Amino acid sequence: MSEKKRLLFVCVENANRSQMAEAFARIHGGDAVEAISAGSRPSGVINPKALRFMAELGYDLGAHDSKSLDQITGEFDAVITMGCGDSCPWVPAKRREDWALPDPRHMDDDAYRAVRDEISARVQKLLASLR
Repeated sequence: MSEKKRLLFVCVENANRSQMAEAFARIHGGDAVEAISAGSRPSGVINPKALRFMAELGYDLGAHDSKSLDQITGEFDAVITMGCGDSCPWVPAKRREDWALPDPRHMDDDAYRAVRDEISARVQKLLASLR
């Protein structure tokens, strides 16, 4: 990637899926990516399961904040929404995708890990397509 790509990942609470996607964009994209996540109705906290299952991969989600889309400015190379439907406001982007991923908040450990791993695979595919 020649210039740094700006990516925004959005879900409702900014507590699970979008946080993990932001983390995977940083892991897989490194310095070539500026990754941000936000929620349409942020919970203000990151789900302890998200913290635990990202820690299994050596990533500390505790450094992230759960934030509102109202705090996000600028244009993005890609905006990825995850099941927030009509509550996702319009954000300027060259590309937008909706990843219809289930909210893992109440899933058991194995199902939560499956969603986490699916997010990782989708982020890698997204980054490859932006190169």
